[in-house]
Parts: sequence; C-alpha cells; structure tokens
Amino acid sequence: MQAIIIGATGAVGRDLLTTLLRDARYDSVITFTRREVGIDNAKLRSYIVDFEKPEGWHDLVRGDVLFSALGTSKKQAGSQAAQYHVDHDYQMMFARFAKENGVPRLVLVSSVGADTHARFFYLRLKGEIEEEMKTLQFEGLTILAPPALIRPHAKRPLETISVRVLQALNTLGLARNMAPMPTSVVAACMAAKGADGFRGTRRISGQAIRAAC
Repeated sequence: MQAIIIGATGAVGRDLLTTLLRDARYDSVITFTRREVGIDNAKLRSYIVDFEKPEGWHDLVRGDVLFSALGTSKKQAGSQAAQYHVDHDYQMMFARFAKENGVPRLVLVSSVGADTHARFFYLRLKGEIEEEMKTLQFEGLTILAPPALIRPHAKRPLETISVRVLQALNTLGLARNMAPMPTSVVAACMAAKGADGFRGTRRISGQAIRAAC
C-alpha cells in the first residue's frame, strides 16, 4: 500500500510517519510538507511544497490512503482566520486532490466534541471539516476524534495545563472518556484503520480509539 500524509511535521503526524515506515502493510509513504521532515528512509518520498501554489504538485497526491493530520493553533497561526485557512482550507484542498486522483480512502484526525454548532471556534472548525469531508464521498472515510493529546514535546502552555487537569480528574475516576491520549496511540489507530479496507463512513471518538486499535 502507498500512504500519503499531510501534517507529517506535527505531533500526531510525526508519530504516524514513524509508525507507517515500520509497518509492513505500507510499501511506501509520501509526505507533503512546508519544511523538512528530518527522516531518511527508503520507503519515504518527501515533497516540500508551497501549499498556496498547488498547480506544480497536485497531481502527485496519489496512493491508497490519505492520512490528514494537519492542524495548528490560533496562537501559531496568528488569528482565527489564519487558523481556519490552515486547518480547513489546506485539508480540504488535499482531500479534493486525492479524490480527483483516485485515492479511495481517507483517515482524518478531528477532535472530541467537534460539532458545527459548538460554542467554541476550534470545535466548530473541526465539525465543519468533518461534514465537508463526508461530501467528498471517499470509498472509505475514517474520522478519529481523540480527547486532549499528550504530546512528547508540548509547546502550548494552556494545552499542557489542560492535559494535567484531565489526568488528575481521570485518576479520581472522573471524566474518563476525556482522559488524555498519547499521540502515539492515535497514530497507531490511524495506521490500523488505513489498512483494514473499510468501506463507508465511521467515526471513532474518545477512549473508543484505544479499544478499536
């Protein structure tokens, strides 16, 4: 199988890339990034591209499954509009190219609580992406909606604090479905679901991700 990854330099994407390169079910892995992924492997083809100028590379988005793990924060992007452009516009662009080029399956990382009517911008954004991905009618669409993520090298202070709070609540037996999840667990589940030949649309949320994979 040939896998395509967008978001390979992010927390989940880095773990996913490492996982796929070790997984015998995947013969080759293609990444599209704006900077070097920093990995040298015979299975890997890494393209550094300008996301704003797809005419030079959109035809290269070909394979058996597209893994979409692209995302940023408002602080990193600089504004809500810029965050929307990265999280929504870039992911939808790649998904459309993949669909046009005959890629049959998509595995998307979303979030627990994603909903187009959610109170918070981030969850509305993730909900909108989920709904729009469904309209592309991939042969198989898998949406993973994890809770707060435990990132090996977290750089977002508020995120780190929220993870610690949820870990404490989980220790007390509270908020169990919201217990933080290592990015490596999400990556392993993505790899498994990308290779199982599923047809249709499915959404795996919260701690069900651990059980499913």
